[in-house]
Amino acid sequence: MSRIPSLNILLESAGHDYLQELYGQVIENVQHNTISTTLKNMNLSGDPQSGSVEAKRFVNSTAQIYGTARAAGAGVAVKARPVVVQIDQDKEIVEEIEYKDTILYGVDGLLARRSADHARTMVRNLEEAFFLEAADKADMTITAGATILETVESAIQQVETVRNNFVNGIPRDMLAIIATPYIYGQLRNFLDTNVRNAHIQVDIESVNTFHGVRIWSSIYLPPTAGMIVMAEGSVALPVMSRPYTAEKIPLSEAYAVELYYYYGVKAVTPDLIAVMNGGNGGDGGNG
Repeated sequence: MSRIPSLNILLESAGHDYLQELYGQVIENVQHNTISTTLKNMNLSGDPQSGSVEAKRFVNSTAQIYGTARAAGAGVAVKARPVVVQIDQDKEIVEEIEYKDTILYGVDGLLARRSADHARTMVRNLEEAFFLEAADKADMTITAGATILETVESAIQQVETVRNNFVNGIPRDMLAIIATPYIYGQLRNFLDTNVRNAHIQVDIESVNTFHGVRIWSSIYLPPTAGMIVMAEGSVALPVMSRPYTAEKIPLSEAYAVELYYYYGVKAVTPDLIAVMNGGNGGDGGNG
């Protein structure tokens, strides 16, 4: 039996509980299916409700000769560069559900189908924003090598060996590769046809790691980017959302189901991002 036998119950406590449950499923699906959730900068301070949050990038510490602090009467002040992330992207998914549309699937079934689509919409929106910011703000450009293997390894080393006031190189377990299906497929094909290694499972979809670096295929890279190599936390993507609400559409049998979410996106460490331009990535190395 349907838990929500009619649309008007959406305005009652049982309907509120059901919409809250659907909302929880949407957020869980978004978190589970976004690469950006894994890679985005989580060290943010401030109240998102105020309209912005702040990421701080701390300057490297330096070792002093023993007794320096005692002689100076103080230690070295911690220096940080603040990066303000404005939460300035306001989005809504508002759909009207007609009574006649519930006849085939029922209210529960129709809302479950729509909420699954809403999750996919949020995933697409957030992933595209995240990777567009990464590609646009990347300080380094990846150059294609003779083979796809050389291209990817060279790109890893570009980011891995960055040294400046903030970092002294990046461990590979803190790096990630995000490639278009075309580039990812080139790498898979190279591994499938050229590598004879018991540690590479060619019968599964995901490579998982390449030379110690996590790797994903994504359909959400901007059209001008073939591959992005970045350090974890290089881009901030704070997201706020409101649970589903419903309201009756006047002079109709329709009800509006509404989902609102807000986000901001900003590169925190553009010097730790490298991008390969060219959409499909050119030949990416002939492999």
